[in-house]
Amino acid sequence: MRYFRLTIVLLVLGFVAPTFMSPNPAAAASAEEIDRDVKIALEKLYAKSYAAKALGETAKGVLVFPGIVKGGFIVGGQFGEGALLKKEKSQTSAQVWSVTGYYNTIQVSYGLQAGIQKYGYALFFMTDSAMKWIDKSDGWEIGAGPSIVVMDIGAASSATTTTLQSEIYAFFFDPKGLMAGLGLQGTKITRINK
Repeated sequence: MRYFRLTIVLLVLGFVAPTFMSPNPAAAASAEEIDRDVKIALEKLYAKSYAAKALGETAKGVLVFPGIVKGGFIVGGQFGEGALLKKEKSQTSAQVWSVTGYYNTIQVSYGLQAGIQKYGYALFFMTDSAMKWIDKSDGWEIGAGPSIVVMDIGAASSATTTTLQSEIYAFFFDPKGLMAGLGLQGTKITRINK
């Protein structure tokens, strides 16, 4: 009887999850909503991780996806929208961040999985070549371009900007939900118009 209930729960979850994951144009966030959510998410990440804050101070750009929904039953997927921030010099010669583009992130996965999860991630572009790469490509699959180092917020506490020498770093933040494991391999990131 216990396995029967578990099977029913997993089947219901499998049918409900796609409604949370499918991009609905009517429910798509506006540019103002994405800008607000990106700013809040970055502030929370910096408050939790000194390494992320240090990288943000030296990064050429940051691509932030504040709210990604991931779910599935055997077949899974994730979807979220975010913004690319670049440093620009202001009239006072101080550097300020400005939004230069909007992107979505999509991933499809297969295997033993069940549940729903919400989280965010930020990609820190550390070099001019990494920024040129993102500017010239309207979309790419992670793993098919420059290498990305995924940082664990806890383990990153011992990292410094002198020990970190890769072109792109990724930080996950605010995981909530019932699925285990976060990863970027196979994620497709595409530029969108807002």
